[in-house]
Order: sequence, then C-alpha cells, then structure tokens
Amino acid sequence: MTISRRKFLKVAGMTGSALLVGGRKPAAAAGSAQAAQVGQTGQSGVEFYGMLVDTTKCIGCRSCEEACNEKNKLPKPEVSFSSDSVFEKKRDTTPEAFTVLNRYPNPKDPDKPIFVRKQCMHCNQPACATACLVKALEKTPEGPVKYNKDRCMGCRYCMVSCPFDAPKYEYNSALPYLKKCVFCFDRVTKGEQPACVEACPEGASLFGKRRELIEIGRQRIYQNPDKYHPYIYGEHEAGGTSMLFLSSVPVEKLDFRMNVGITPYPEKTTGFLYAVPHIFILWPTFLYGLSYLTSQKNNKESEHGEE
Repeated sequence: MTISRRKFLKVAGMTGSALLVGGRKPAAAAGSAQAAQVGQTGQSGVEFYGMLVDTTKCIGCRSCEEACNEKNKLPKPEVSFSSDSVFEKKRDTTPEAFTVLNRYPNPKDPDKPIFVRKQCMHCNQPACATACLVKALEKTPEGPVKYNKDRCMGCRYCMVSCPFDAPKYEYNSALPYLKKCVFCFDRVTKGEQPACVEACPEGASLFGKRRELIEIGRQRIYQNPDKYHPYIYGEHEAGGTSMLFLSSVPVEKLDFRMNVGITPYPEKTTGFLYAVPHIFILWPTFLYGLSYLTSQKNNKESEHGEE
C-alpha cells in the first residue's frame, strides 16, 4: 500500500487540528472553575477554607512561626523565636521556614508597627499546580494546595509560575524537595485549625470558610472605617486566594504584590500548557510519516532499478 505526500500531509493536518481543538477544552474547564470560584467552592462543590489575617491585631510575637516550625518538624532557627532582631531586615520564606513575619512602620501610630505574615497564598486556581507536569502539587477540595514529594521530579516549573514566589527548593540538600506551607492539610481534614492559627494569642488569624471570612473582613471595614484601609488583599488577586489580609494602611506599603492582576494564572497559560503534549505527539508522527514516504520512494527506485 502506498500513500502520496499530499495525502499524508492532509491526514497529519487533520490530526493536528483535532488535537489542538481538543486542547482548548481544558481552557473551557478552567472557565468553569473560575465560575465555581465565584461561589467560593472548588469543582467538587466543597467550600474552600481560608485564613483571614488582621494585621491590626498582630503584635509580632512570632507564635505562628514557632507553631509552624514545630508542626512541620523544621530545623530550629539560629535566632530564637522570642527575639525581635529578625525584624531588622525583610525576610522571605525558605525551605526551613514556611511562615515568616516582617515588620513595617505604621504612619498612623509610630509606636505600634505593622507585622505582616508571608507564606503560600493557596490560590483558588494555583498556577503551580497547573504548571506541574506530574501533579505533585494539587489544589484540594478543602482549599489547601498540598505537595506530594513522591511525585515531584524537581523541574521547578512551579517556582517559575507562582506569582507570589511561594515554593522554595532545597538547593543545598543531597535529595532536594520543594518546600512550602500546605495549610496544615492533615489538620484541616480532621476539622482542626492550622497550627499557626491555633497558636495566635491575639486572634489575629481567623480560619474558616473563605466566603464567611470575606464577609467578616467587610464588616470590620464597614464598622471601623478609621481603623482599616477599605481593601481585602487576596479576595481577587490572581483569581482569589485562601489567604486574606486586612490592614490599616494601603497594602502596597506592606510589600504585597499588586501586579498579579485578578485573572487566575492558569487561564493565561492553559492553551499553551495543553498544546505542549500535542507537540510531542505530532512531531514524532510527522517524522515517522516522512520516514515512511522516503522508504516508499526508495523502494520504488529499487524496483525500477531491478527492471
């Protein structure tokens, strides 16, 4: 059986078109996920949990840091949790510290600085989970973005894709893994609060259904207009996050990222991400087809030569 070059290209083109059209379907699914997010739920219909951090209540005691350290069995820091010296410079999360506090001046009350927590934001539609080729990162129906180290292949696409720079990699480890806050997923599934929330002595962190936390935040702003800046950070950023923040000053003064937009990051990249596997399917097929046509041509030339 022989096949012409024109016929092969026609079949290859039809196959490619079908695959690429199929690749758009997940984008539609992403749109459905966004619609679900408006109701504060995942695709399973379960309401996302979240955490509302009221920075006006935080006293910088670092109890949240210590609780996180103990819960995740992380190495003890060189500087004691009772020391304020860590606030002399801005800190980022590390493989050894999933939650950190930073201190900022308070223009309304110079004697009462503002303390802000930094950790994984647990996006409603996390870019890290979408970018992960082996599903090592997963947005759970309850809300936390959890990590399965047994699946991780160390590509670090999650680090590149995260708009909040949350995932950290153990570069200095002989067997490196990704490290980040997982929202105490094991505790959440048992009906318990994350360790950091439970440890807070001032009630600066509230845990509950995301929708309810947003309502609480709005009520506090409405009832105390002189105390709060009228904005809940995390309600819309990057499509919405499980971490929500209240502040007495504009959040941009507290190093919150304001350039992430409100569109879920997976919606910006879904078309490309789903096209990539098709490239790996089509390219070998195309090369095989060229090889087949070449062999057919060589066979014909051999037959004519024998005649």
